[in-house]
Formats: sequence, structure tokens, C-alpha cells
Amino acid sequence: MLMIWTLSSICSTSFFIYATTCRLGRLQDSNAVLSHFNEYSEHCFAEVSSDFSRNTRLLKSMKSDLDYIFQKLRSMKVKIMATYPDAFPDELSREEFDQRPDLEVPQ
Repeated sequence: MLMIWTLSSICSTSFFIYATTCRLGRLQDSNAVLSHFNEYSEHCFAEVSSDFSRNTRLLKSMKSDLDYIFQKLRSMKVKIMATYPDAFPDELSREEFDQRPDLEVPQ
């Protein structure tokens, strides 16, 4: 009886070593794939980071320019309304006259 237990123990140990080796191989393969992906991602990020930062600066500049333009347009509209009160139609007739969206109202 003691010999059967030992033989069974050896088979279990061999299976455990085999299973562990298989898992190790799969983990090493996964690690290699992830390392390659990280290198590729780093390369791609290095290529686009300058474009991304330049475009971000451009968009911020465009926003500040548009804010300035709309501010000037609002002040011009106030001056025109003070001088010529009938220059701009009221809300009801404006909706019939102009169907474009109001860009100053957040949607």
C-alpha cells in the first residue's frame, strides 16, 4: 500500500510540474506580446504627441479668437440697438426670418 501511494504521489508531482511549465510558457508568451505592444504604443505616441500638442494649442488659440470675436459682436449689437432700436427684430419675427441656430446659446 505504501508503494502505491508513492507511485501516485510521483505521478501527481510530474503532472504538477508539467502543468506549471505549461502555464509558465503561456505567461512568458503573454509577457512577450505585451512588451511588444508597449514598445509599439510608445513608438506611436512619440510620433503623434507633437501633432497632438500643436493641434491642442491651435484649438485653444481658435477658441480665444472666437470668444474675442463674439464679444466684439455683442458689443457692436448693443451699440447698434442703442442707436437704431428697430435694427434687430424681436424674438417672434426673428424665428420666422432666420432659421439658423443661435451659436451663443449652449446646446
